[in-house]
Amino acid sequence: MAVASASLRRLVHISRPVLWINTIGTGVVGVWLTGSLFDWRALPVILWLTLPFNLLIYGVNDIYDQDTDALNARKGSIEGARIEPREVRFIAWSVAAVNAPFLLYFAIALPMLAVAAILLYIGVFVFYSAPPLRFKARPFLDSLSNAAYALPLVIVPAALDEPPLWAAVLGLMAWSVAKHAFDAVQDIVEDGDAGITTTAVRLGPAGVAIWSGVWWIISTVLFAMVNLPVAGVNALIAGILVVSLLRDPTPETGHRLYRLSVAFPYIAGSAAGVQLTLAIATGVYP
Repeated sequence: MAVASASLRRLVHISRPVLWINTIGTGVVGVWLTGSLFDWRALPVILWLTLPFNLLIYGVNDIYDQDTDALNARKGSIEGARIEPREVRFIAWSVAAVNAPFLLYFAIALPMLAVAAILLYIGVFVFYSAPPLRFKARPFLDSLSNAAYALPLVIVPAALDEPPLWAAVLGLMAWSVAKHAFDAVQDIVEDGDAGITTTAVRLGPAGVAIWSGVWWIISTVLFAMVNLPVAGVNALIAGILVVSLLRDPTPETGHRLYRLSVAFPYIAGSAAGVQLTLAIATGVYP
């Protein structure tokens, strides 16, 4: 029992629960955007977006990033695990075991568009880390591939036979491109030493501030088509991050700002949640 409990805790650590908001939150927002507070038909997708999918993303990432993670002082904390070679088989089998039942259910129960979006979602994140594509080591493609974080805004409505709200989908895609490059600034030294040329390595901290700033402006415009308060919060936090990095364009600044970057979706989600609560209380929604 103790061994099973320790193994589960290890898998949860590898799945980086502090970042689950990026998948669960997006899925829940996908339900809200269909005009419902919650739809039980979305529950299997939401559950999949907890441990199973995050273990898939970060478990595969940790397997293929062992060399760079060994040089990275951030690993071994809530910011990510540092795995040992002997754990690779256990992680790989665990990823398969917790994801396979969901994927079988989705293939049987969900409409074709939802299934196609799920397969795209998985494929992008597997090949972000895994060869032969390994988007992570391809400048600009590494950042652009993270647009896939917005796919739950397609998957959930499609699972409910509702059309996606494309302004929200495209806005979150732009936001995700910006955030990926920005967060990678803190790893410029480690990635460069390991011979990995990311967008952040190619552009440098100041270049990333401009790159991410442009994408965050695009996301703000698109979010404004959906919800003005959320767009305003997005512009404010993005502005703080970009200006702070431009003032002191170093990997150390990127690391110092990482906590605010991690909090970014929580703050934006809170802005949406407050509005939702008020709308429910006043009978405006659903």
